[in-house]
Amino acid sequence: MRVFRLVKERFADNALDGSGAKVYGGRWNRKGHATVYTSDSIALAVLELLVHLHRSEVLNRYRLVTLDLPDEEILVLDDPGLPEDWRDDPAPVSTAAIGTAWLAGGQSLALSVPSVLIPQQRNLLLNPAHAASGGVFATATLQQFDLDPRLVR
Repeated sequence: MRVFRLVKERFADNALDGSGAKVYGGRWNRKGHATVYTSDSIALAVLELLVHLHRSEVLNRYRLVTLDLPDEEILVLDDPGLPEDWRDDPAPVSTAAIGTAWLAGGQSLALSVPSVLIPQQRNLLLNPAHAASGGVFATATLQQFDLDPRLVR
């Protein structure tokens, strides 16, 4: 499965180390746990970025990371397995507990979860500590990606 991630140009060298999520935590991970957030389409990756941006940041230069994941390394979390509050804002403790437990278990390189923004599409969390990460991450490609400033008018 091909996944996508947008990162600021200055962080491109560390795009797959999970350091941002480790420092700040995220919807699907607690602080202190490195996680790489990716999306199943470029459009969803843009939306997931925009929801966190301030207007002026849209002019920053970004890099698009593209990565192919082996299907056998993806664990899918479907709606029946989600807590009722999974879409709450701010992100609930329940989803961070699920993702952190998945990271600790190490059973797969990726955890596929529905997007809060568009539940019919998927975000894939990647575990940079997983044994398969080195080989898979080595195949990642980076390309320049500029956001159109009209997106935040």
